Amino acid sequence: MKPVLSVIIPSFNRADLLIKCLRSLELYAPLHTEIIVVDDGSTNSIISETSHLFPGVRVVRLQRQSGFCIAANAGIASATAAIIELLNDDTEVTAGWADAALDCFRDPHVVAVAPLVLQLDVERRMAGLPLLIDSAGDTYDFGGFATKRWHGLEPLPFTGVEKVWGASASAAFYRRAAVIAAGGFPDDFGAYFEDVDLAHRLNWRGGITLFQPSSVVWHRVSSSYGRKPSRAILVQQSCNEERVFWRNLRRKSSLRDLPRHAVVLVAKAWRRLRERNFVPWLHGRWQAWTGIV
Repeated sequence: MKPVLSVIIPSFNRADLLIKCLRSLELYAPLHTEIIVVDDGSTNSIISETSHLFPGVRVVRLQRQSGFCIAANAGIASATAAIIELLNDDTEVTAGWADAALDCFRDPHVVAVAPLVLQLDVERRMAGLPLLIDSAGDTYDFGGFATKRWHGLEPLPFTGVEKVWGASASAAFYRRAAVIAAGGFPDDFGAYFEDVDLAHRLNWRGGITLFQPSSVVWHRVSSSYGRKPSRAILVQQSCNEERVFWRNLRRKSSLRDLPRHAVVLVAKAWRRLRERNFVPWLHGRWQAWTGIV
């Protein structure tokens, strides 16, 4: 029987987190769910070996580490279900998370669904405090920056499913055919802001993205780069954010976007100066600008 959902988990050298992610899928994935782990060239094939501990999990192994985008695209190409979900290996799913999201795809115009992603903070859980929101879908300002809706807030009294601009690829559901038609994730981004770039193209093609608060995923948000990102990560984030802007200028409103973008750059430069991250931020922007000309 053809699977109702393909879950794709790109992973590199984080077997401890992957085990927790796969265990949650064992508990809560609907029947006829295809689970694909993309081993992004892990050392000694540790991700492949870990995945084989879970019956039914399929592995796609890359020969060398290639980054989230290439790994995600490899998983998408291998998937067989019409609906896919990208999961970070530092996430855990909860009961009913998939059913709530899959129901949204009954509308053929829906191309993506953003679940409610909560920050998995062990200290808050032990203290009996509610988990804070990591994302409830994305928004985008055409001056050149994306934000995670309600990031850092306690869960709100949500009124139901609503339309949003985009979904965070840490746990986003997509209609596979729509992602392929839009060109998938940009291979040269490596990681960071690739989901924002894809959301632009899905929107240009008339697709709808919905936020489904009944679909809940937990995310260890500091696992990807620790609480303080490295210089290399800051450069890559800055570069990709700038590339997203230039790749997706509104087709009939670019002159209106450019002055706003200049204001955004000044504001971001001032913020990075105060955070003492100005040099890697500028390095990333410079990489993006030199790639345009």
